[in-house]
Amino acid sequence: MITDKTIQEDVMLEIDWDPEVDSTEIGVAVEDGIVTLSGQVDSYWTKKAAERAAKRVSGVKGVAQDIIVKYPGMDRTDTDIADAAVRAIKWNTTVPDEAVKVKVENGWVVLDGSVVWNFQKTAAESAVEKIKGVSGVSNLITITPKVQASIVKNTIKRALERRADVEAEGIEVETKNSTVILNGTVKTWGERAEVQQAAWSAPGVTSVENNLAVA
Repeated sequence: MITDKTIQEDVMLEIDWDPEVDSTEIGVAVEDGIVTLSGQVDSYWTKKAAERAAKRVSGVKGVAQDIIVKYPGMDRTDTDIADAAVRAIKWNTTVPDEAVKVKVENGWVVLDGSVVWNFQKTAAESAVEKIKGVSGVSNLITITPKVQASIVKNTIKRALERRADVEAEGIEVETKNSTVILNGTVKTWGERAEVQQAAWSAPGVTSVENNLAVA
């Protein structure tokens, strides 16, 4: 069994190793495998980077985000942020023109609209995460499938079998209409995220129910 103290030390080391995060700004507490991140950073991207670092560590069951995003000495209106977000999405060639709408309130960006692929949905979110003044992002973009869900299961299974860092034998893939349901066990949060990404990469998938346990 991995102790909470070991997990805490490993998370701190992983954050310290990540060049996108200043480890001196982040506090780490662990209880029953649940990691709580605290502190204050100057960008939403840094906050997300710290969360991604914690989830890569073996033994982590979940992450609670208490990190505050604050831009010292910066006065940027919601209109400024919305304008920058619209331009960032427009310049991203993977996001269809006019497919995504932007709303900003108190620095929090809300993305809405409809796309065909999940990578287009995530690309829109990635485009706005690094904008100065953004305190958070809610991605409400929906996915409208173009293909039948009957081929999704086999497509995902084959994709998992091709990945060297994923043990496909311990993973069960079910489909219900255009929803993918993942069951089974994986070794790390990173592997869990990798499997979920493989499911999202299948054409026609509109949602993924990830029931994979980290063991």
